Amino acid sequence: MTIQYLGQNCFLFTYEGKSILSDPFYNFGKEKSGFNIAAQTIDYILITHAHGDHTADVKEVLEHHPAAQIIGQPEICGYFNHPNSIDINFGGSAKILDLKIYMVPASHTSSFPDGTYGGEPAGYIFRLPGKNLYFAGDTGVMADMELFPKLFGNIDLAILPVGSHYTMCARKASFAAEELLKTKKVIGCHFDTFPPITINHDEAKKHFTDRNIELILPTLGQVLSF
Repeated sequence: MTIQYLGQNCFLFTYEGKSILSDPFYNFGKEKSGFNIAAQTIDYILITHAHGDHTADVKEVLEHHPAAQIIGQPEICGYFNHPNSIDINFGGSAKILDLKIYMVPASHTSSFPDGTYGGEPAGYIFRLPGKNLYFAGDTGVMADMELFPKLFGNIDLAILPVGSHYTMCARKASFAAEELLKTKKVIGCHFDTFPPITINHDEAKKHFTDRNIELILPTLGQVLSF
């Protein structure tokens, strides 16, 4: 699997020829990322919650890729009224080849910019053969995180918000990684996009290195392997 960071909580996951675009918000940083939605092949759109910085570019994705399937809460799938939707809820999952994506809780809020209720916010567990990735979405620290390695097995990689103000800060995220998720590798997200979530990178990394955990703070457009 490759993981390309496109800003905020927007990532392009590519697995066995299938592309999954999470929380579309790529236009905000496309001058730095160089991301061109028209040049992509998007098979799935994975949405954690309804806030504008996670859904702003969904309609544009569908204009270019009308066959893409939306994966998300029933309320979110209903809002976009897209015929190709996989509406799941907590405890449910979507299957893409031998990859299963399970919806898990997140501690946050969720409504669309027009005020429409977006259902409960979520994160996802990606279960690949022999590996697990936790994609947290926007969240604070929550006790549920301790259950994830018990339910799904070792968390080999976690993608966690570290920007504070609206989500966990790096200190809290490092605590969650060590004490609850029991993971040794984290990709940070939801940072530096707006002034309230601008972070000191050295300080953020120190919180993780002090716990012997690797923190990657990706640059826009950077591609990582998992």
